[in-house]
Amino acid sequence: MFDAVLLLSFGGPEVPDDVMPFLRNVTRGRGVPDSRLAAVAEHYYHYAGVSPINQQNRLLRDAIEADFAAHGVRLPVYWGNRNWDPYVTDVVRQMRDDGVRKAAAFVTSAYGGYSACAQYLEDITKARAAVGAGAPEIVKLPQYAYHDGFVLPHADAVGRCLKQLPAPRLATTRILYSAHSIPVAMDASSGVEGNRYSSQLHRTAELVTARLAAGVSAVIPPPWELVWQSRSGSPATPWLEPDINDRLRQLSDEGVTDVVVSPIGFVSDHLEVLWDLDEEAAAVAEECGLGYARAATPGTDLRFVAMVRDLVTTADESLAAAGSTSLPPTVESECCGANCCGRG
Repeated sequence: MFDAVLLLSFGGPEVPDDVMPFLRNVTRGRGVPDSRLAAVAEHYYHYAGVSPINQQNRLLRDAIEADFAAHGVRLPVYWGNRNWDPYVTDVVRQMRDDGVRKAAAFVTSAYGGYSACAQYLEDITKARAAVGAGAPEIVKLPQYAYHDGFVLPHADAVGRCLKQLPAPRLATTRILYSAHSIPVAMDASSGVEGNRYSSQLHRTAELVTARLAAGVSAVIPPPWELVWQSRSGSPATPWLEPDINDRLRQLSDEGVTDVVVSPIGFVSDHLEVLWDLDEEAAAVAEECGLGYARAATPGTDLRFVAMVRDLVTTADESLAAAGSTSLPPTVESECCGANCCGRG
């Protein structure tokens, strides 16, 4: 059914002159003044004006292609972004010119919700409309927050951090699972009860912890919590809490000596992980006298890469068996609207 795969991501600047235009793209239509964007731009300038996400996506694309070749999956892998070059519309146009008729889209976000899932469906629809006649049909693959290819790399990364701690300090250690905060109202509309964005994050944290307890990393996990990072916008708007930095200060007062922070809301170590966790949160932990370790994200872990192949082949088989152009409903389909990830 598929004759190509589209790796679809957020995008980021790669030279300093691109930083402000990129941030204007991200916030277009929201009325965010340049003065506010200039403050955010400093995070990028701290890393020489380069977001690591594009290079991470190049490496992921190469790893997917290598995995496909090793397993006899003969599909080209294209890569397009929402907010920066290569823009998804340009890539869809190239796919059309290359003769692609039906593609599977793998998005670098594991969860439901508007920004994490539904907006990528809108990106696909807009790109196909802009390309016009002959634009390939594109089917977004389902969310994968509970897939072993996502859960196991996170679990092993947490396990490696815990193993570095002296055994007596494990009793006063806390695991903090972190994800991008969103407004409370947006979370409430992100899916049916029990399968909202925040609920999915909580379930993924449970699965990662269970893998630790089950011996995947041979570590008995200390207590854990779900915290939030990267809040932006008006202070008057309620967002998901607790903020990681606020919680670090509280934990220090509660007698916690060490924290292991696992960014389960992310698939790679892009700028929000590097700045918000490795810089800001790490500095707060140091101020509070907390031992601080940040667990890795999946990146190009072979299990994560193999998961992409599994999602593609499973979706391909489902479409072929059903003789349909949309995927059958799943539990995750109840996010972001009716049969969210079944829409193409």
